[in-house]
Amino acid sequence: MRILVTLLVLAVVGIGGWQLLPAQENKNKTITVGTTDAVTSLDPAGAYDAGSWALYNNVFQSLLTFGPDGVKPVPDAAESCDFTDSGLQTYRCVLRNGITFPSGRAMTAEDVKYSFDRIKRINDPVGPASLLSTLDSVTASGRTVEFHLSSADATFPFKVATGAGSIVDKDKYPANRLRTGDSVDGTGPYTLTSYTKNKQATLEPNDTYKGDLSGTGRPIRLDYYADSAKLSSAYKAKKIDVATRTLPPAMVSKLSPSDPDQRVAESDSSETRNLYLNTRAKSPLHDVLVRRALAWLVDREELAATVYDGTVEPLYSLIPTGLTGHTTSFFDTYPKQSVAKAKTLLAEAGVSTPVKFTFGYGIGHGSGAEEAAALKQQLEAGGLFKVDVKGYEWTDFQKSWAAGKMDAWAVGWVADYPDPDTFGASLVGSNSVMSTGYSNKAVDHLIQDSQRYADRSRVDQDFRTIQTDVAEDVPLIPLWQRTDYVVSSEDVGGSQYLNDSTGVFRLWSLNWI
Repeated sequence: MRILVTLLVLAVVGIGGWQLLPAQENKNKTITVGTTDAVTSLDPAGAYDAGSWALYNNVFQSLLTFGPDGVKPVPDAAESCDFTDSGLQTYRCVLRNGITFPSGRAMTAEDVKYSFDRIKRINDPVGPASLLSTLDSVTASGRTVEFHLSSADATFPFKVATGAGSIVDKDKYPANRLRTGDSVDGTGPYTLTSYTKNKQATLEPNDTYKGDLSGTGRPIRLDYYADSAKLSSAYKAKKIDVATRTLPPAMVSKLSPSDPDQRVAESDSSETRNLYLNTRAKSPLHDVLVRRALAWLVDREELAATVYDGTVEPLYSLIPTGLTGHTTSFFDTYPKQSVAKAKTLLAEAGVSTPVKFTFGYGIGHGSGAEEAAALKQQLEAGGLFKVDVKGYEWTDFQKSWAAGKMDAWAVGWVADYPDPDTFGASLVGSNSVMSTGYSNKAVDHLIQDSQRYADRSRVDQDFRTIQTDVAEDVPLIPLWQRTDYVVSSEDVGGSQYLNDSTGVFRLWSLNWI
């Protein structure tokens, strides 16, 4: 019996050792991740998009960050952060000790001040300056930095935790212009060892990282693909270990969590997609009656079922499901596609038909081309509109809508942080990042009023009213809300933590099994 027990123990230890061997062998092996999200700029002052911020999450630090599925930010480069006044207009942070830039120089509060000041000063047209609209000034002393706000803003800590809060080395980044080149000087959990635009980024764990994470992850190689089909092909050919954002609908609709040859992670997402409309005087969509006519012609259910194979949910509001303030304002106002109602509105506007306008989309971003073709067909129903569709490379697309060169454009919006405020000023406030030209003093007042509440459940009515106003003014038309999917080979774990509703892209969560 004693011999049998010993043999059994040895057998178990042998099996356990065999199971551990692959993990030990793979410890320093690079995990390859594929995505279609492009990087606009390696400089945090020059980008406000999901692809760029996904990289920033890993190579830069902000004072604060979000834990997995967290609803409140937690300290990262900071030791502590708090409002110092009941009016929510002074926010103070104390830096952690011992954080050093790649040069070996210690991070100071002056670097933090410099980082925020230069974003505001450069004010790049596709940068995140608009997110810091309530930031009036920054002061720094030793390890302490204070943010002085122009009005009460309970959401300011959320904004600090985003890519807009990325801290750069003041000795390495010019004060009045974007830094050029293919390198970064950050203090995040990874260092960027090589980068080729639209092709590849190689990341190595940062051994000097000090922040919220207890440790850094495996070496990572990010491969950027021009479109979803190329991403899918690369994954099927085993050129990459993980595929995320954005897989083609035909592939997603067939994914099964029970597939033994791969791992499938599905998670709720606050990512939405809207059709933005140019409200400026020179645009044929300037008249609100014309924009309302367009709203009567959009069939979201058809888009979700045909273009996206049922992998997205039709969306009828500015705020997605799952966030405070969500309504169905566009369904309440435009419940069913109606050419007759659209025709009546155009007649009331006194415009000749068909109304001709331009429609842009980003090439390679999901099913943008197929969606644009389907929307063109819907919007041209009854001969009321004539739509000129054009695809743009991602960076050109951003610059074109920022300059007001298109009449309509479809863009996905990944929540900056888990709060309805990220869908407020950024999308429908005056001087929004989407540059629609829309300005409504009542909406601006409601956005500012909602920022007074530290208890975020109290903003519900403000955002319900905002959504009613948006449905009436139609600076945008909500299209759908996405569910996030990540697929990985069977020997990669942690993919279920890669994306979540906080907007943080957690490459450090990936590991070999």
